[in-house]
Amino acid sequence: MKIYMYAHGGSGNHGCEAIVRSTSKILKELGYERPILISANPAEDKKYGIDKICDIVKDKEPYSKLSFDFFKAYLSLKIKKDYTYMDQLDYMTTISKVKPGDIVLSIGGDNYCYADVKRYVMLHNMMRKRGAKTVLWGCSVEPELLENPEIAKDLSNYSLIVARESISYEALKTVNENTILTSDPAFFLDSSDDAENSNTVGINLSPMAIKNESESGLAMRSYRKLIQYIIDETDLKVVMIPHVIWDENDDRIPLKELYDEFVDTKRVEMISDRSCEEIKGVIKNCKYFVGARTHSTIAAYSTGVPTLVLGYSVKARGIAKDIFGSEDKYIIPVQKLKTEDDLLCEFKKVIENREDIISKLKDYRKFADNAIEKIKNSFKLLEE
Repeated sequence: MKIYMYAHGGSGNHGCEAIVRSTSKILKELGYERPILISANPAEDKKYGIDKICDIVKDKEPYSKLSFDFFKAYLSLKIKKDYTYMDQLDYMTTISKVKPGDIVLSIGGDNYCYADVKRYVMLHNMMRKRGAKTVLWGCSVEPELLENPEIAKDLSNYSLIVARESISYEALKTVNENTILTSDPAFFLDSSDDAENSNTVGINLSPMAIKNESESGLAMRSYRKLIQYIIDETDLKVVMIPHVIWDENDDRIPLKELYDEFVDTKRVEMISDRSCEEIKGVIKNCKYFVGARTHSTIAAYSTGVPTLVLGYSVKARGIAKDIFGSEDKYIIPVQKLKTEDDLLCEFKKVIENREDIISKLKDYRKFADNAIEKIKNSFKLLEE
């Protein structure tokens, strides 16, 4: 039996890298052999050293247009206007390596929340046809998605679903009884030992968050107001921390703009790109953190750093609910920003409630530590 991880876009998204690293660590603790990572960008993964912990294979491989599979797919497209078989051709060579009884983990986290969800339904069906035991791993799903019969049916067919927060868990267990609730796997991510810099506010902002703002430019204005307050009213420094560096979705673009505006104060810096473990090392040494990328905030939560989340989806709300008992505590959805003062007001609450937040994060860590045993028991059932 082999373990595969798939639906991975590449480690230039350090949240994706964090899931691969932490999942590999969990699988090793459970006694499984080195996993195989099916990746859209193996070169990017090797750049960050993922090849040291996983065997990496490309998700798509060339196919022959002279093959019977291509002929069948072409007829389906022309006669039935059905693109499914044509889309499958790219993945057939790699997925054909999966054998009956293998365990395959769809590790894309919130892939079912995005526009190309049909691709993940297709990949799941291809894995099931190979006789694999399928796991939707560390996932978040917007509950209203389950109103789509196609998606609900697909989710019901997973051998196991591991939800990372309770909003998704409560929805998913209505369509698949083999659903368990744990923390996000990245709570188990190791961190590097960067020099301590405890008088710092870590800042993360993403193009994804900006894309979801209710008013053009409001997110950037809100961050400017926040940073200006930190400079004028506290002795804290600010460090800009990008967590995704993909060309089409690069955190460094908005963060560099903010950095340039405040660089003359000598109180701001911006870190260079590095692995997710090194980024977590920077974040854990912050006194406070304000972040938009989910896995940047998980790096803060898991190391006990009081955090304000600029959220935009169910995953941020669900994790906040599980930690603090309310899905609107120390989190502000970017869609609900109304004025440039809103983010600053919420940040002041984080400062005022610092000790209580640290206590809640310690309590949640105890829940997260129980995940290993829960996952172990569920995987034993998969093997039967």
